[in-house]
Amino acid sequence: MSLGEFLQRATSPWMREGGPQDDIVLTSRVRIARNLEGIPFPQLETDSHANQVIERVAKALNSPAVRKLGDFELVRCSDLSALDRAVLVEKHLISRDLAEEARHGAVALRQDEVISIMVNEEDHLRIQCILPGMRVDEAWRLANTVDDALESELTWAFHERLGYLTACPTNVGTGIRASVMMHLPGLVISGQINRLLSAVSQVGLTVRGLYGEGSEAAGNLFQVSNQVTLGESEQEIIQNLTGVVLQLIDHERAARKALLQANREALEDRVCRSFGILAYARRMDSKETLQRLSDVRLGIDLGIIKGVSSRILQELLVMTQPAFLQKYFGQELSPGERDVRRAALIRERLRLDDTEVHG
Repeated sequence: MSLGEFLQRATSPWMREGGPQDDIVLTSRVRIARNLEGIPFPQLETDSHANQVIERVAKALNSPAVRKLGDFELVRCSDLSALDRAVLVEKHLISRDLAEEARHGAVALRQDEVISIMVNEEDHLRIQCILPGMRVDEAWRLANTVDDALESELTWAFHERLGYLTACPTNVGTGIRASVMMHLPGLVISGQINRLLSAVSQVGLTVRGLYGEGSEAAGNLFQVSNQVTLGESEQEIIQNLTGVVLQLIDHERAARKALLQANREALEDRVCRSFGILAYARRMDSKETLQRLSDVRLGIDLGIIKGVSSRILQELLVMTQPAFLQKYFGQELSPGERDVRRAALIRERLRLDDTEVHG
């Protein structure tokens, strides 16, 4: 199978689409935590409880209200190989926790993978909608629609004063976590990022890395999300996040413009050096790959590199991860072997485009 065919099959359809402000906002995601009334939270579940949750969710997915939203496939994690579970983590469709604790877990995926529902993770259900670009309001409306459709068949654990009850107190209330994945190389290179992210934390938002809590902000990628779920409505949470993200976008655009005006030659050298390394290197580790891809994507956005798809950062963010590499090459690979195969895959991917470099 060619790389082009593999990309079409393996990457989620939404990864191949564009969206508003997608030169800076890669994705918008909304996740809703819900638990079934009368069944202990997953941390206290017996095997019987866990099976009850999966069976009730399976029945709800086949109800007319949910089927109006598309066809879902429910898969028990124990029926997936460790490699397939790792691929789902790398595609941001399930969490690392669900992949590692596969005994009681399941995941329901809509065909286009815009909607995924984790079952028996930290909460009984984690409904997630993910869209390309700055579409957080749209992602919220879709997640809310899925929540309503499931609620027509299931009864959520709810308290009149506290709102939706969740396993972790930080999710009680609305149970909603909205986030955007931002590419902010201009703010990092210009040294403004720490000041701005500190300001973001003052307004009830938090900033994490590529894979959420505890992960490193590599490749100049930052996940900005709400921290507060209690005391604000869902709409207020979305509006607050949107307002702050739009300000960050303005700051990033201004930083890129200033960098070009102040030292265009240095910026072009950085971008072209990274492109050359990606195009010809024989070994690439994950960290350097992310940094070089970030430089190349910046070069594409600034018109320094032409003929390379702007989706290359999103594609290779997933394709160069350990599980995906092993899936593509069809064999188990050691870390050293992955570095060699990663470099080969990147070279092959770049050859798919008709590149021009402008200095």
